[in-house]
Amino acid sequence: MAGRKALILAGTGMLAGIAENLTREGWHVVLPCRRYHPLDTEVRPGAAALRSLRRPGHRPYRGGPGRARPDGKATWVEAHWDRPRELAAKAEAALRGQADLLVAWIHEEYRRSVMGAVEGLLAHGAPVVEVRNAFGGVDLPDPLLPSHPTQVVQLGTVSAHDAHRCLAQAEIGEGVSDAVRRAIEGHPTSTHQVGQLRPLVR
Repeated sequence: MAGRKALILAGTGMLAGIAENLTREGWHVVLPCRRYHPLDTEVRPGAAALRSLRRPGHRPYRGGPGRARPDGKATWVEAHWDRPRELAAKAEAALRGQADLLVAWIHEEYRRSVMGAVEGLLAHGAPVVEVRNAFGGVDLPDPLLPSHPTQVVQLGTVSAHDAHRCLAQAEIGEGVSDAVRRAIEGHPTSTHQVGQLRPLVR
C-alpha cells in the first residue's frame, strides 16, 4: 500500500483511529477539518532533531528489518463544510495527486455539496467509505458517488450488544475500520449496519 493517498472527511478527531492505521500502513492521509487534532503517527517539525538527542552513555540501537518506520504521513488542512469548493482546493493541494480512497462522515446538511466538490479528486474507480447516521425509516441509504464502489456504514442509535446503551465511539471505529478494509480489498458496493437502529422489543 506504500505511496497510496487517502482523503478523510470527518469532524475533528472522529476518525483519528482510521487515519492512524492507514498512516502506519504507509498511506499519505489528508484530513480537512475545522480544528487540528494531533495523531500519534504524524511527522511533526523538529521530530528528527528530538530523536537525535541521546542521554550520556546511550548506545544507538539498530533495529531489524521488521522495525523500519513506515513512510506514511498525515496532513491536516483547515477547512469548513460550508465552503466545499475551498475545502476541495485545499485538499487537492495537500494530496499532490489523486486520492486512492475516500472516507467520509459528513453532517447531512453538507454531505451532497462536499462530496460533490471532492469527487474530482478521486482516482478512477477509487473506493469510498461513507458513514451515515441513523434515519427514521427502515430503508438504507444509497451511495452518493455511484461511479465509485462504496462501503456504506449505517450507524444505529444504540449498541449492537446492549439495546440500553448508546452506540460507543469504539464500536463505531471498529465498524468503520472493517468497511475501510473491505474497500481497500476491492469489495463491491455494500451496506454495513453498526449498532441497532432502534431498541429491540422484548
